[in-house]
Amino acid sequence: MEESKRQKQVGKLVLEELSDIFMREGLNMVDGGMVSISKVAVTPDLLEARVYMSFFQVKDNAALLHKIKERGWEIRKLLGMRIKNQLRRVPDLIFFTDDTLDHVFKMEEIFKKIDEERQAFKKDNES
Repeated sequence: MEESKRQKQVGKLVLEELSDIFMREGLNMVDGGMVSISKVAVTPDLLEARVYMSFFQVKDNAALLHKIKERGWEIRKLLGMRIKNQLRRVPDLIFFTDDTLDHVFKMEEIFKKIDEERQAFKKDNES
């Protein structure tokens, strides 16, 4: 089902505020790696926000995601203080790993291998 205009607005608001919270709390730079919020999807009743996070050069993604989930109540409280005038109820935050970048890198590797095999095939046929 397609998101409504209000869902998109709330999602964008939550994304911007969470990004700022992560930057101010120092959660965006962890163990020499970077954490960014790639997308926020809000349920139609606006009571739940699914936060998709990208990790770049982080040693243990699962451990970091667990750490963020443990601090979820604190992050939600900070979010509530920022958006209390725009929303009646602060949505519950559910954090997920966004593995889109991993898929992109895998696809690039596959295309690179195909191209190398194609070049090798051309050389073999020219001989």
